[in-house]
Amino acid sequence: MSLYGTMRTGVSGMNAQANRLSTVADNIANANTTGYKKASTQFSSLILPTTGGAYNSGGVNTDVRYSISAQGTFTYTNSATDLGINGKGFFIVQGTDGQEYMTRAGAFTPMNDGTLRNSAGFTLMGYPYSSTEDPTIVINGFAGLEEINLASGELNVKASEKGYLHTNLPSNEDDGFKKSTSLVAYDSLGNTRKLDFNYTKVGTIAGPPPSSEWELEVNYTDPDSGTVTQLLAPVTLTFDSEGKLVSPTEITTDELMVGGGVLNPLDISIGGATGGSTQLAASFAAKGDIDGIGPSGVAGYEISDDGIVYLKYENGDIAPKYRIAMANVQSPDNLKPLAGNVYAQSPESGVVVMGYAGNGGFGSVISGALEDSNVDIAEELTSMIESQRNYTANSKVFQTGSELMEVLVNLKR
Repeated sequence: MSLYGTMRTGVSGMNAQANRLSTVADNIANANTTGYKKASTQFSSLILPTTGGAYNSGGVNTDVRYSISAQGTFTYTNSATDLGINGKGFFIVQGTDGQEYMTRAGAFTPMNDGTLRNSAGFTLMGYPYSSTEDPTIVINGFAGLEEINLASGELNVKASEKGYLHTNLPSNEDDGFKKSTSLVAYDSLGNTRKLDFNYTKVGTIAGPPPSSEWELEVNYTDPDSGTVTQLLAPVTLTFDSEGKLVSPTEITTDELMVGGGVLNPLDISIGGATGGSTQLAASFAAKGDIDGIGPSGVAGYEISDDGIVYLKYENGDIAPKYRIAMANVQSPDNLKPLAGNVYAQSPESGVVVMGYAGNGGFGSVISGALEDSNVDIAEELTSMIESQRNYTANSKVFQTGSELMEVLVNLKR
């Protein structure tokens, strides 16, 4: 056995325990850091070959591992932009260097430019929301993402596209009876346009079975000139003997150019399997609505568990604007940790896979909650005591080797 080898082994052991103490120190320091994932030190032996019957002491190697896939508990807050992930996945954030990273630290705060940044200065990314289809995402990369923006200074306009109108037409009225009701729609400039729905009873069909018919006409009257524009030529509404609308169940109005704006063709549902217009022996009644948003500033926001960001407007309307993007890798524990509690892809982690909350194996988004670190203070303090004792023991090995070396040197005196 070499005394020098013994001393080097003691030093190796002290360095290993110092590494362990370093991870313990980091874990304790970040015990209250949102989304922090604990580090741990794993040991492996370093064995040197025995030569000539003499044992050569080796040492110990260390490897730092991160429990990135282990989820922490949640702390609930009063801020809708505090976000946690219940399950797998990471938020996509952009740093000041323009690069995208992954993180579980969801303490986002609205900035004066409308963007959402967490406490480390990273900006939340997502995709523009579409009501007709999910945006095309790059499965293995971050292309196509944009900053989620809740800017309250912008005015929003959404032209009307569809709506519904369910009426009861009195069956006990004579032929030629007329009744009207109105709905308001929004044109492309956000102007309100009042549409008049005019009903006329035209007769009864003997059957069998007997049925009644009404005519429906839709008009727009210009408030300035008084000019009436027909948006739907008279269409015949047919009811069965039980007073249910048989046909049509939907009407579509014509496009209208007015005041420099465009009123889109409107798909209006007037009946269907789940209910709609009727002809019963009761007074005329109507209920309906048409979508669209007039010029209005943002007054608030909501974030759903599937990551859709809704903006609330001053006029009471609510509209989806963004969808928060999420990412994951095959081996999250092998991601590369970086400053600011973010992660980057590494050769061992596998490629980045993109998706949305609530599908494709990704967890759900919790608004008004923050994920706590997964550090167990009691466990860390235990590891600290163990490392302290082991460091002392290794130092004794070094000290003993040093004393024996001194005895060997003194033999010559």
